[in-house]
Amino acid sequence: LCVCVVQIHQVLKPDGVFIGAMFGGDTLYELRCSLQLAELEREGGFAPHVSPFTAIADLGHLLSRAGFNTLTVDTDEIQVNYPGLFEVMEDLQGKYILCMGESNCSWNRKPLLHRETMLAAAAIYQEMYGNSDGSVPATFQIYYMIGWKYHESQAKPAQRGSATVSFGDLAKIEGLLKKGKK
Repeated sequence: LCVCVVQIHQVLKPDGVFIGAMFGGDTLYELRCSLQLAELEREGGFAPHVSPFTAIADLGHLLSRAGFNTLTVDTDEIQVNYPGLFEVMEDLQGKYILCMGESNCSWNRKPLLHRETMLAAAAIYQEMYGNSDGSVPATFQIYYMIGWKYHESQAKPAQRGSATVSFGDLAKIEGLLKKGKK
């Protein structure tokens, strides 16, 4: 990811903008927890079966180190309901494999899970996260990123200490506004 963001920065013209989105954070935490608990119970240990996702704090650092400025990083969370764990996994393997890249690339993962482990994971998923209608949620956290390549025409922040109004004065204005509304 770092190399990709650096290359994007290199090809942008000055004052060019990069706008991107990616899955991150707690994406698929229900699936991850269910698989780990089932594998611990049935096999005495676990290996990662869902790829790790980037933390939101790391995105700002990544964009900054790549040379972007005037950064904005935002997050959104979407929950999709499925009939069960197997439908979640089928959807990840089918539809989303191209856009999400969710074919785990961890070196220490086991290539297959035993049938009993999968059935236990499905039961754990349903018990821990199941909805009242029998469906199970899958959470997707989406990070949105915006960064600008530097150009001398861009607005610059004011010098530290150059403010003419203090935050204390702003609080007084708010109090006066509230009195005026009564």
